[in-house]
Amino acid sequence: MKFKTYYIFSIIGMILIAATYFAPIWGVALQSIQYPKSMYPEGIRIDFKYNGVYNGCEGIKEREELATGAGADCLMEMNAINHFIGMYHIVQGLNMDNTVDVPIYYVFDTEKDAEGNDVYDAATGKKIKIDVTPKALKFLDFVMTNSPYIFVLFVLLAFYFMLSPKKLNTVFAIIPALVPFYFLLFYIGYLYWYGHNLSLHGGGAFAGIKPFMPTVFGEGKVAQFTTESYPYYGFFLALGAFASMTFAWLLKRKDLKSV
Repeated sequence: MKFKTYYIFSIIGMILIAATYFAPIWGVALQSIQYPKSMYPEGIRIDFKYNGVYNGCEGIKEREELATGAGADCLMEMNAINHFIGMYHIVQGLNMDNTVDVPIYYVFDTEKDAEGNDVYDAATGKKIKIDVTPKALKFLDFVMTNSPYIFVLFVLLAFYFMLSPKKLNTVFAIIPALVPFYFLLFYIGYLYWYGHNLSLHGGGAFAGIKPFMPTVFGEGKVAQFTTESYPYYGFFLALGAFASMTFAWLLKRKDLKSV
């Protein structure tokens, strides 16, 4: 098999795609007077990966009450703040605490009869709970938890693109090349969803918060909190994968035309 120039960029693209999966893509931090810089140099920070949302405050001096139990960190603190203004819990994907029976983002209500009264279980005497978790959150969790298989598919598609002699295989380069834009699509879409679905679980304690679009890039302000949202190094790895696969496609296209 004759070595082709586009093999180099295809291989680089595959390596960057694989590296992107393990790297934090984006970081979001909340700054407020109640979180002093001496304890929270970057504020209450969480990091996003393709497979979940993670604590971004590891290694600093979190308050003692935030350091008790699995997942008790700045991610938990961010969830508490979000709940305060009426937001749903953050879907954590593969970072979810597997010791619990029900994912933290699930929402339950009590079953009602025709007159609006709570329905009780005759055997236990307790109110019957029903799952009212929005499908949008379950779909996000599905994508995150299955992201390893998705990324394996991306790499396989890129590998097939590299080795296939066919001219009409552009899609096998484009699908894995768009990896940074898949994140942006989900990130922006779900920021909008979270910001426009307040109080659906009974409401928050902070009255006066209206539906809003959380900050996608840069700084913003919600209530007394200043928000900062910026790409992390994983996003630039993803952009590198996009550039590499694009170059590979252009070089292969040129190479096949000359045959």
